[in-house]
Amino acid sequence: MSAPLVEVRDLAKIFDVSPPWLNRVVERKPKAFVHAVDGVSFGIERGKTLALVGESGCGKSTVARLLVGLYQATRGGVRFDGEDIAETLAGANAHTLRRRMQMIFQDPYASLNPRWKVLDIVAEPLREHGLVRDGAEVVKRVGELLDSVGLNPADAEKFPHQFSGGQRQRISIARALATRPEFLVCDEPTSALDVSVQAQVLNIMKDLQRERGLTYLFISHNLAVVRHVADQVGVMYLGRLVEVADKAELFARPRHPYTRMLLDAIPDIHMTGRARTPVQGEVPNPLNPPSGCSFHPRCPLANERCKAERPSLLEIRGVRVACHAVEEGRAG
Repeated sequence: MSAPLVEVRDLAKIFDVSPPWLNRVVERKPKAFVHAVDGVSFGIERGKTLALVGESGCGKSTVARLLVGLYQATRGGVRFDGEDIAETLAGANAHTLRRRMQMIFQDPYASLNPRWKVLDIVAEPLREHGLVRDGAEVVKRVGELLDSVGLNPADAEKFPHQFSGGQRQRISIARALATRPEFLVCDEPTSALDVSVQAQVLNIMKDLQRERGLTYLFISHNLAVVRHVADQVGVMYLGRLVEVADKAELFARPRHPYTRMLLDAIPDIHMTGRARTPVQGEVPNPLNPPSGCSFHPRCPLANERCKAERPSLLEIRGVRVACHAVEEGRAG
């Protein structure tokens, strides 16, 4: 097997969320830290899609920003095509790396400059990386990019407020494709859109992946979307990966109790009459996470070992899972 295009090893990000110094002195409070990402490791092969799923606040978007260099890792690292991202971005080849990896943000209403025409929005990376030489070439290239995402080249003369949410997200995708990247980090690109529009945007992304051989990291909390786009799925809980498996395997035979809980909560027209299990309990406070396995307060299979010892992500019958119950054969 060829080496993955993207390799993430023991990636961690800790945020200092302490109140101001004077407040801490008066109230006699210590500094406070959030382990937003805590020892995450995975790889993405060329031309494939890895989806990260989990409840809000589990660290998915922080992973996305760490991968493209918007955040600096506290521990661990990311390698892209064999090169360390942090070292490359600090060196002379930073522009080349930026051109090869791009990001599509979650909110199409916030990620486009309302004062710029679509022409300038999509052309910005072309100009920044010196990929076009004159105005006529800019217009031609932007027209081709808009056409590739199902928009009219004439839309280049309009402003973002003249488009719907789905059309704005297509503009964001066109902008991300401008530098002909190999790797796209998609941070919940369809979560702000209606279901019918979501399908259109996802189909465009799948078509572009086939045509251009793109590699995706797809962040989502919607398992129905993940089922449509992913090759592999990683399930995150409180900053850690609890299960990583091929899509078909994960949906057919989920191992981790949290993965089962997420899948049981999906509305399904074919499950009429069958009792659905809602996701139990609340996500713990990340400032004061539980001891041992962070999922144990919500887990029906938890025992004393789960409360005391944090499970490692182990490969068990072809699936990477962090669960004492699965390791001990108690999960069924």
